[in-house]
Amino acid sequence: MNTPISIRFFDALKFWLKLGFVSFGGPAGQIAILHRELVQERRWISEKRFLHALNYCMILPGPEAQQLVTYIGWLMHRTWGGVIAGALFVLPSLFILIGLSWVYVVFGKLSWIAAVLWGIKPAVVAIVVQAVHRIGSRALKNKVLWGMAAVSFGAIFTLDIAFPAIVLCAAAIGFVGGRIAPQWFALGGGHSTSLISQAHAIIDDATPTPEHAKFRVSRLLQVLALGALLWVLPMGGSYALWGWDHGLTQMGWFFTKAALLTFGGAYAVLPYVYQAAVTQFAWVTPTQMMDGLALGETTPGPLIMIVSFVGFLAGYGQAFLGADHALLAGAVAACWVTWFTFLPSFIFILAGGPLVESTHNDLNFTAPLTGITAAVVGVMLNLAVFFGYHVIWPAGFAGTMDVESAALSLAAGLALFRFKRSVIQVIVMCSLVGLLLRGMGALT
Repeated sequence: MNTPISIRFFDALKFWLKLGFVSFGGPAGQIAILHRELVQERRWISEKRFLHALNYCMILPGPEAQQLVTYIGWLMHRTWGGVIAGALFVLPSLFILIGLSWVYVVFGKLSWIAAVLWGIKPAVVAIVVQAVHRIGSRALKNKVLWGMAAVSFGAIFTLDIAFPAIVLCAAAIGFVGGRIAPQWFALGGGHSTSLISQAHAIIDDATPTPEHAKFRVSRLLQVLALGALLWVLPMGGSYALWGWDHGLTQMGWFFTKAALLTFGGAYAVLPYVYQAAVTQFAWVTPTQMMDGLALGETTPGPLIMIVSFVGFLAGYGQAFLGADHALLAGAVAACWVTWFTFLPSFIFILAGGPLVESTHNDLNFTAPLTGITAAVVGVMLNLAVFFGYHVIWPAGFAGTMDVESAALSLAAGLALFRFKRSVIQVIVMCSLVGLLLRGMGALT
């Protein structure tokens, strides 16, 4: 019997809004939150459908967690459901970063803010480790997939191989493996089956594709045309009013390119953003860029939201609305670059989603994506090591180990794994500890 899609829009709206404020931990932590909430606790979507959507988002340029949110919102409640879900995932982070950017340029780096951020970083390490464990334990169902994850980790950690190359190799292995040994590459295949995946979900493995998610050429053309219009209108308006060399026009063009090059997540594109923002356009200084990265790592939302900090400082520095409105110019520029950074992600999901939904039981399509998921687990482990290294040894292995950060990371891990505390509870706890250990002197 078919299971009806009966998730109330208002219930989904409340969840997406909450998610926008608690989505700490970068893509790994955010995907872990989504998996726990939607697959394990709420049972809105099954394990296989969740992983199928995640696999598609992993091969797209752009922030995969935000795209996954958009995809699930679209699947549940049509186009507006996807748009609202994706927007609410980004907007809280945008407003928070605009506020922090304002504090940054007006008051400088306040000691108590730095203390809170110091306390949150060890929590981020524990959150990412938990994400690797959660996703890996459910996606790596057999020794072949475990091996692919291990090789992926070694390739990026030891050999510094680019993430797109790892993804292509994993997809090729999955494509060939799905034909010669399909039992190893079926979603949920292998020697074990998760008990949680056996429970019925509202959008279950056998739930038919809803009418709005079925592929139609006319709908594809409509989405592409609307997406092109939403890009051309602001870019064309900026060019007509101020010319090609104006700051907003250049930012719109640059961050569109950046959005299309973000294969492998934010860390893969940050060198490109750094080179342009610091060297080519001088929108920010090297120190400001690193400060923005710290803010991006410790605020909710995608890490690529660091672009809003860059946009704010660029708009503030250029003061294109006049010297008396530099802060307003910064806020406008932050919103501007966010628009051009995330617009392609919405187009990818709304245009490609129907094609993906038509293949969720097709092994020819799912086997390469299963291979990609295994490789991504290895990349997520590399991200956990990256965070841990920079938090616990901030000056490198040649420097002094930050024992307090190491202890706080361990405590956060125990809270998550042993005592089953929520992500937001752990973040609040660690921020308070950071304020206590590093910030009390600044408040007195």
